Amino acid sequence: MDKDIRYLKGVGEKRAELFNKKGIYTVSDLLYFFPRTHEDRSEFKKIADCAPGETVCLDITVFSPVRESRIKGKRIISSMVACDDSGSVSVIWYNNKYVKNQFHTNEHYILYGKIDEGRYHKKEMINPIAERKDKQRFTGMIVPIYPLTEGLTQKLVQSAMEQAIKEYGNISEYIPDDIREKYKLAQINYAMKNIHFPESFESYTIARRRFVFEELLTLWLALSQRKASSKAAAAPVFENAAGIREFTNSLPFPLTGAQKRVINEICTDTKSGRAMNRLVQGDVGSGKTAVAAAAIYLAVKNGAQAAMMAPTEILAAQHKESMDEFFKDFGINTVLLTGSMKAAEKREALLQIADGRANVVIGTHALIEDRVEFKSLALAVTDEQHRFGVGQRAKLSAKGDGVHILIMSATPIPRTLALILYGDLDVSIIDELPPGRKPVKTYAVGEKMRKRVYGFVEKNVSEGSQVYIVCPLIEETEASDLKNAAELSQKIQQSFPKLCVGLIHGRMKPKEKDAVMSSFAKGEIDILVSTTVIEVGVNVPNANLMVIENAERFGLSQLHQLRGRVGRGNKQASCILIAHGNSEVTKKRMETMCISNDGFYISEQDLKLRGPGDFFGTRQHGLPEMKIANLFSDTDILLDVQKAAADILTQDPRLESKKYEPIKKRCESLIPPDIVLN
Repeated sequence: MDKDIRYLKGVGEKRAELFNKKGIYTVSDLLYFFPRTHEDRSEFKKIADCAPGETVCLDITVFSPVRESRIKGKRIISSMVACDDSGSVSVIWYNNKYVKNQFHTNEHYILYGKIDEGRYHKKEMINPIAERKDKQRFTGMIVPIYPLTEGLTQKLVQSAMEQAIKEYGNISEYIPDDIREKYKLAQINYAMKNIHFPESFESYTIARRRFVFEELLTLWLALSQRKASSKAAAAPVFENAAGIREFTNSLPFPLTGAQKRVINEICTDTKSGRAMNRLVQGDVGSGKTAVAAAAIYLAVKNGAQAAMMAPTEILAAQHKESMDEFFKDFGINTVLLTGSMKAAEKREALLQIADGRANVVIGTHALIEDRVEFKSLALAVTDEQHRFGVGQRAKLSAKGDGVHILIMSATPIPRTLALILYGDLDVSIIDELPPGRKPVKTYAVGEKMRKRVYGFVEKNVSEGSQVYIVCPLIEETEASDLKNAAELSQKIQQSFPKLCVGLIHGRMKPKEKDAVMSSFAKGEIDILVSTTVIEVGVNVPNANLMVIENAERFGLSQLHQLRGRVGRGNKQASCILIAHGNSEVTKKRMETMCISNDGFYISEQDLKLRGPGDFFGTRQHGLPEMKIANLFSDTDILLDVQKAAADILTQDPRLESKKYEPIKKRCESLIPPDIVLN
């Protein structure tokens, strides 16, 4: 299984390089390179019974030799006539110089392709897959179709896979027999053959279930082992958790029950003597910042330093202002550290961090630079964690000796999925909004309503509010009619000549973006035209209206995140979705946004309607890419996996017995011990 792919019969050095581009280096890599779909080439028909548009297999005899003709650009058209005992069909190839010598009159072949109606109502088959009947391999059966890269063909992958299964088809089973029997899982060699070359679609389904179960089980067990390891790491003990009431009582608002619950979980973690690794998920506006402040207060009162890393400079500055307000009566010194600070300011900040005068350090990626040295860092908070890479978060925690980790996320993910995605973390959910917060009223309209929408924009600005107008692209493309942000801002300025219109998009330099957002936050800009860069941004309590162009082009979760930019003040906020198209999916998505402000409900609907897609990338969480499992559509299998993993870990928490040795090796190969996940 570990044999280099280049030594597999029919591959060699040059072809191995093509496989390497797809991450295939060994026979094992190849066997676990699963098809993206299958083609059913098992249906044979007589030529006379074929209807235009059908894709079928034909058992034919070559009636006439292949003829070649050339058209403009030196392109070749090859054609021949094939027949069976019911009729004839014209077979045509474009730009295939090998066809002429491949076919011989009166010999028998299998053709697989689509039947078209040619001139004079004669049947044609264009560019079919063809095999000699006596050397039939990939016709007359269900055939795997693989994701390819340049130079790598289906036939090459299919042939290599066929050879690998033939030579290495006797793989040792590593899921224990009792688990396979309990959860009705196919034996690995049956599954391996039928995942690639299934006897029927039923046998493919059986094979796929086995490999989905296998992948999720090894991932779950690997993450469980990692969590156990991280929990074993020593970290400073934060005493006097009861004293945190001094902080919470000073807040100008009451905490929700969910906030209190999460703070209690943090207190329990940090007094255990073991490193906290906790993810706090909370919907937009649920009060995650106050929870983070409570954790920071606890760290500082125990003589330690705390750091908070944000994805943008303006968000870091906003957190600094919030923390200064939270801690104004407690003598806690907060320091800001960002890349654009002047040299003298940065030097002073670095000195205060190093000698401990800075109790709390808030910043961007600048926090993880080598020259940043903490005196006693014991708590690292990461805000909007999905904006940071795995290595960046690990570098921040490495700035101290035994650091408690608190990760904040406003991207709602159903709890079961969060347990997989953040399998080495404990997960807390803030599932309540502060009392008195008004849900954003959301409306979905078509292009015909634009005049009324602009009237509503003008009304809001005249009443002292500010407005976001969001569009999906910066540049026009020939294939797209999406609104161009720069062009749209000009049109908006023309429509509202007396108002100040600003523009922000992802191609602007960070300083430029921060300057625009700062002007908007100060009220100097009435209408801000933006791409999705404002999805994670500053609080502008005076912004009470958002208009989203081409709303059908966004995922529901992204629409919800964008909508969360408004409604941060006391006034009623509104979001208007200008959508195009009347498909059922578009209607359902717009309806979902209009009826709900619950991010967790919306994320579940998003997954149902859109599938996993780009909902999030697992790689940014440090997890391996799923080869076959779908974390959303395979939830029934995931539930069985959870039960199986619980049984295994109850019997053997460290997978030390001989029974679990093979699956432990799989776990280690899936997530090597030196990979940091949090």
